[in-house]
Amino acid sequence: MRIAIGIEYDGRGFCGWQSQPSGCGVQDFIEKAISEIAGEAVSVTAAGRTDTGVHASYQVAHFDVSAERPITAWVRGVNTFLPDGIAVNWANEMPEDFHARFAVEERGYRYVLLNHATRPGLMSGKVGWHHRPLDEQFMQKACDRLLGRHDFSAFRAAECQAKSPEKELRLAKVKRKGDFLVCEFRADGFLHHMVRNIVGCLVHVGTGQAGPEWIDELLLHKDRTRSAPTFMPDGLYLSYIRYPSRFDLPETGRFVWPE
Repeated sequence: MRIAIGIEYDGRGFCGWQSQPSGCGVQDFIEKAISEIAGEAVSVTAAGRTDTGVHASYQVAHFDVSAERPITAWVRGVNTFLPDGIAVNWANEMPEDFHARFAVEERGYRYVLLNHATRPGLMSGKVGWHHRPLDEQFMQKACDRLLGRHDFSAFRAAECQAKSPEKELRLAKVKRKGDFLVCEFRADGFLHHMVRNIVGCLVHVGTGQAGPEWIDELLLHKDRTRSAPTFMPDGLYLSYIRYPSRFDLPETGRFVWPE
């Protein structure tokens, strides 16, 4: 049978989602825990990969298993074998044509940025940080220029393995919550480091080092060397995954503070 699970994790202490020879990937810990419950080796496929230090308030994965267990075993049982920082929140039995990665219609990320003169203490590792004042209205104007289908080569990491740099960005929004800026992005897909590179450019605009129209230039020239440095991973969360309605799965997990 095919089982889908909803997962959340703190990206600190793990080397990203993908399985690694050293066993430090979130996927490695998930597969080991599920295998303990199943009594057989299990391979897990996720909706998307996250890099080292990047968090997930909502990751979806699926696995095939021959062992019959109560659905709660894939949640509470698996959680007993997971380390702190990783938790399964729900599990559903799925039809065979469900695929956690290829059935996704839309993905979303949230970036939480502390905009304050002093670095975070309590939220260290959970939020990004920029010490200079940021103009969120200018940042939103820059976001508006990113909406739609574009070649996002200027926001693509050199090691990106995507077949095409073209993506459709459907939501790009910046909101201020006191000393925090919350950036939301949704698209049909994302390139490697795309969100962190966009955030780096938004900060560049927010500090007045470039106007919102600079985004047009970046999209036009498709040159990564013209854009801002990749921003820190600390405040980045995989937070939204939408599947066709027939699969009847939630689109978000538990909230990412601040709402």
